[in-house]
Amino acid sequence: MEAETTVQPLISIAPAVQNNINAKFIMLDKGRTTVEGNTKTCLSLVADDTAAVHFQLWGDECEAFDPGDILLLSNGIFSSSSGRSNNNHHHHVLRAGKRGKAEKVGEFAMVFVETPNLSEILWASGPNDSRKYVQQAVISPYSTIFRPVI
Repeated sequence: MEAETTVQPLISIAPAVQNNINAKFIMLDKGRTTVEGNTKTCLSLVADDTAAVHFQLWGDECEAFDPGDILLLSNGIFSSSSGRSNNNHHHHVLRAGKRGKAEKVGEFAMVFVETPNLSEILWASGPNDSRKYVQQAVISPYSTIFRPVI
């Protein structure tokens, strides 16, 4: 029998170079799939009852998940994406990465919030430990990519 993964609330994640994030969230929206060379990617907006974040899908994940799906992320990573956001700051995304795994565990029935969005925070190296990141400023309280419906 496989041990159940202990999940952490999204609000507790910070950028890191380790695949150590285990979280459960609902996919709220998904952007179009892009292909560069042999790499297929898709950006989505996910949330739990504490925060929202942009979630990067790679390869077959782009077709495997849809808005409304509840996902369990094991050994994920929250790090800077290869591009920059509109305001020239590094854009941080949550993703499974090469060592992690995302799987669908349900659909539609999950409490969530859309703010704060952790991808819309400017992160900086911590004053006492440059390997740990701290929130420096809020770029936007909600996603600037997936605008909330008002």
